[in-house]
Amino acid sequence: METFLIRALQLVMSLSLLVIIHEGGHFLFARLFKTRVEKFCLFFDPWFTLFKFKPRNSETEYGVGWLPLGGYVKIAGMIDESMDTEQMKQPEQPWEFRAKPAWQRLLIMVGGVLFNFLLALFIYSMILFAWGDEYIAVNKAPLGMDFNETAHEVGFQDGDILLAADGVPFERLNGDLLTAVVDARIVTVNRNGEKTAVYIPEGMMDRLLTDSVRFASFRLPYVIDSIAPGRPAALAGLQPGDSITRMNGQPIAFFDFKQEMMARKQADASLTTDSARIANRTFELTYFRQGIEARATVTTDSLYTIGVIACIDNQRLFTVEKKEYSFFSSFPAGISLGVNTLKGYVSQMKYLFSKEGAKQIGGFGTIGSIFPATWDWHQFWYMTAFLSIILAFMNILPIPALDGGHVLFLFYEIVTRRKPSEKFMEYAQMTGMVLLFGLLIWANFNDLLRFLF
Repeated sequence: METFLIRALQLVMSLSLLVIIHEGGHFLFARLFKTRVEKFCLFFDPWFTLFKFKPRNSETEYGVGWLPLGGYVKIAGMIDESMDTEQMKQPEQPWEFRAKPAWQRLLIMVGGVLFNFLLALFIYSMILFAWGDEYIAVNKAPLGMDFNETAHEVGFQDGDILLAADGVPFERLNGDLLTAVVDARIVTVNRNGEKTAVYIPEGMMDRLLTDSVRFASFRLPYVIDSIAPGRPAALAGLQPGDSITRMNGQPIAFFDFKQEMMARKQADASLTTDSARIANRTFELTYFRQGIEARATVTTDSLYTIGVIACIDNQRLFTVEKKEYSFFSSFPAGISLGVNTLKGYVSQMKYLFSKEGAKQIGGFGTIGSIFPATWDWHQFWYMTAFLSIILAFMNILPIPALDGGHVLFLFYEIVTRRKPSEKFMEYAQMTGMVLLFGLLIWANFNDLLRFLF
């Protein structure tokens, strides 16, 4: 319950900021061109508003709605979410949206998208300034990667170190790496010290979308964090900090060790003699201590445990690359990060237009799950910047009821020098809203299915 509340709070805080900035973009451009804004509302407010006030001598009422699906600014003389068609039947007034030149109306409509994108760039820049850029170099992972079933089927093997896709070196484990893999013809890996080519088949992404396990994850080394006195590991001479690399001569990682112990425990039930059980419980471990290789023979207890707690802290297990940024150098780096994030998101959009891709669309549950289970300001701001990129891109799509739909009609007006009729705009707005609500229902239905099954 606590995890749910922490994630829900982060989601509400993040979306509130993004909505205020987005609608603030529309608001500021509208006021710049002396267009009247009748209402500025955080969240939607059908039937009633949780809170509202109107400053003295102000044309704008500010409020907070009860339905947290977005927000809006009601601009005079415009067909928008409010569907105020009665106003459009009145004579045109100079302060109305419809009375302004097309180029001013265009800037008013792109203001929200522009502000969201600029917000993302600013947040990314401040993240780099405050925390720097830390990542584990995927091509330097000491034990390589663990791969899911689909990856195994196309030729990857656990322990492979990812090097390059079609000759372009990998840097870090993120969405860009996955995109590079599925779009590549050949992925080069380091397998047992030799470069090996893995050929990527057509439709790789569709196959990966059916998996519930990520394509690859770092193969964790078994490094001892602490050790219990008097237990098998201590009796064998193992110490905290020792890095176990082999078991009976075979390479082994953190999860391999746990699986091996489970297999030996299950096999114990079929053994009929004490000597067989002792042999099953006894094995040789190869480990490194301060760079020196050593071996120890360990005999587990009847529970097949050796009395250690393994380290799972990435900062201690891997070589972490880190780059610091000054205040001024953080801005070009933040802009580059934001632009690359947008490019990566756009490139992955094509996969949504498939049967498996449609199943991956998520609603508020999916969005909330990307926030950490414990409060982490670094991750909160990183996810907020990412959502700001998504919000900017989704809103500029040429779909009626979105900013991009209005922009499309404005371009039509600029090219043809003829406005679409108000009746057409009304029908377009209604159609777009039906499509958007349908998508919203589908996304949250997917979340429900994931929760139930």
